[in-house]
Amino acid sequence: MNKRSKRKMLVVLVLFGVTVATVLGLTAFQENLLYFYSPADVKAGKAPQNRSFRVGGLVIAGSVDRSPDSLTVKFDLTDNTATVPVTYTGILPDLFREGQGIVAMGKMDDNGVFVAEEVLAKHDENYMPPEVADALKASEDARRGNI
Repeated sequence: MNKRSKRKMLVVLVLFGVTVATVLGLTAFQENLLYFYSPADVKAGKAPQNRSFRVGGLVIAGSVDRSPDSLTVKFDLTDNTATVPVTYTGILPDLFREGQGIVAMGKMDDNGVFVAEEVLAKHDENYMPPEVADALKASEDARRGNI
């Protein structure tokens, strides 16, 4: 092999390595993304069935059902257009209550229930997660026909 062939081979190997690293990096990045969906999006089938995602909305008053013998809590989440049933096992944030905006992370099960792995609640009475506020505004606009 002459010097020119060795240089070409080195360039090809470097390009191959960069390509492999880019593909692996993008694949890992894509697997770790958590997309946000409103309850209307979930009901419309836009949310993935076998991947984690975030859903946000308002906890419907009177829908919170706490299991007396475990940490399992069931409640309904709405964007004032559609409602998604949610179940969560664990300790809820102190600020979680009916009528408040929350964001839950988890997956849909085969029965159409969102199984949350984590529940995040707003931190003061003036704050609502931006995703929830946007989803509620879009829902309200759609109901009024302002799309």
